[in-house]
Amino acid sequence: MAIWRTVVGKLWLTIIALVAVVIITVGVFLMQYVGDLQLADTNRIKHLFIYTGVVGFLLTTFFAFFLLTKITQPLREMKEAADRVSQGDYAARVAIRSSDEIGELANTFNQMASELNALIRDLQHERDHLSSVLRSMTDAVISFDADGGVILTNPQGDHLLDEWSAVHWEEEATEQLGLVPVPLRDTFQRVLSTGRELTDKIHVQSGVWSVVMTPLAATDEVRGAVAVFRDVTEEFRIDKMRKDFVANVSHEIRTPLSMVQGYSEALLDDIAGSPEERKELVQVIHDESLRMGRLVKDLLDLARMEAGYLEMTFQPVDVNALMSRVYRKFSVLAKDAGITLTRMEEDAALQLQAADPDRLEQVMTNLLDNAIRHTPSGASIRMGVERKSGSRGPVLELTVEDEGQGIPPEDLPYIFERFYKADKARKRETKGGGGTGLGLAIVKNLVEAHGGKIRAESEPGRGTRFTISLPMSSKRATTGSTLNR
Repeated sequence: MAIWRTVVGKLWLTIIALVAVVIITVGVFLMQYVGDLQLADTNRIKHLFIYTGVVGFLLTTFFAFFLLTKITQPLREMKEAADRVSQGDYAARVAIRSSDEIGELANTFNQMASELNALIRDLQHERDHLSSVLRSMTDAVISFDADGGVILTNPQGDHLLDEWSAVHWEEEATEQLGLVPVPLRDTFQRVLSTGRELTDKIHVQSGVWSVVMTPLAATDEVRGAVAVFRDVTEEFRIDKMRKDFVANVSHEIRTPLSMVQGYSEALLDDIAGSPEERKELVQVIHDESLRMGRLVKDLLDLARMEAGYLEMTFQPVDVNALMSRVYRKFSVLAKDAGITLTRMEEDAALQLQAADPDRLEQVMTNLLDNAIRHTPSGASIRMGVERKSGSRGPVLELTVEDEGQGIPPEDLPYIFERFYKADKARKRETKGGGGTGLGLAIVKNLVEAHGGKIRAESEPGRGTRFTISLPMSSKRATTGSTLNR
C-alpha cells in the first residue's frame, strides 16, 4: 500500500504542506524587509530559510515514522488478524504493545476473537450432536425450504427420497414443487399456508407412513418445513388384522350359536314329534358345539404360536412311520367318502434329526382333512415324501395332492391367512360341515417352527398340491428338549 494512502502518510503530507505554507508565507513577508534593509549578507538569510525548511521536513518525516510504528503497524496487524478470522482461523490474536486506545482496541479484538472461537466451537458441537441424533434415528427426517428444496436429511430420509423418486406417480400429480414427494405435497402446502403443525398418514405402494410436519418459522413468514416419517405399515397391518379377526370370529361363532339356540328352543317348545326328530335336533346341537370347540381350540393354538409360546419337543423322527400313522388314520375316512388315498413307496433313509412328531402329524392331519373335504367322490388323494437337495443341505419334501375343485389364482397367495376361505360359496357345503378357516394358518406356523417352508400349487377344476420342505439336519434342539419360541 502506498504511504500516502495510509493514515500516517496523510498526516505526514498534511504537516509537510503546513510547514511549507508557513515557511513560504514567512519568506514572502520577510524578503521585502530584507531587500529594504539592504543587508550585506542576504544569501545567509536565504540559506537560513532553506535550512529551516529542511529541518522542518526532517522533523515531520521523523514524526511520520513514529506514527507509523505506533498507529499504522498495529492497525495493519489487526487487519491481517481479522482476515484470518474471516477465513476460519479463530485462534488468530493481535500483540498488545501499548496501553493507549490502540492497545485497548487490540485487547477488545482479542476478546472478541476468543468469544467468537468459543461460540463457533459450541455451534460445531451442537451440529455434531444434532447430526448424531439424526443418524441414530430410525425415523426418516427431511427438512424442506419454502421452494421445496431439501435442506437437511438423515440417512433414512435419503433412502426414502431415493425410494419414492423411483415410483411412477399418476400423471395428474406430477406438477413440480421442488423435491417434495408427490403424496406429501398437499400437506406441505397446507403447512406453508397455515403455519401450523400437521399430522397425516400417507400410503405409498404397499407401505403406510405416519408423517408429522412442522413449519420452520422466520420473523414474518414460514421459510420451510421439517417432516418426520415413521413406517407404520406393520402397525397398520396388525390393526387391520385385529379388526378382521374380531369380525371373522364373530361371524364364525354367530352361525353355530344361532343354530344351537334355534334347535334348543325347538326342543324346549316340544316341536319334535318323535324320538327320531328329537335325536336329529340334539345331533345338530352336538355337532355345532363340537364345531365351536374346534374353533376355540384352533384360536388358542394359533394365539400361542404367534405369541411365541409354542412348546415343541424336538427329537429324531422316522418320517415313514409318521406317514404310515397318518395314512391309517385317514384311509377309512377316505374309503367312506369314495376317495382313493394312496402314498408313495417308503424309503428307509427318510429321517429328520430334530422335529416334533406330534406337531408334524398335526400338519399332515390338517392338510389331509382339507383335501378330503374338498375332493369329490371318485377322485383320489396322494401322499408322498421325497429327499431333495436344498441350498442349505438336504431337505425332505412332504406332499399332499388332491383332485378337488382347486383354488382360484387370485386367492392362492392368501390361503395361509387366518379365516381366509378361497371358495366362500361352498364353505358350508363341504364334507364334515366346513372348517374354521384356521387350519392352514396353524400349518404354516408349525412348519416355520421347524425351520421349513410350505407352498401351494393349484389349478381350478384339477386339484391342489401342498408341498412342505423340512431340513433333514437341524441345529434347533437335541433329543427330548423343549423349545419355547
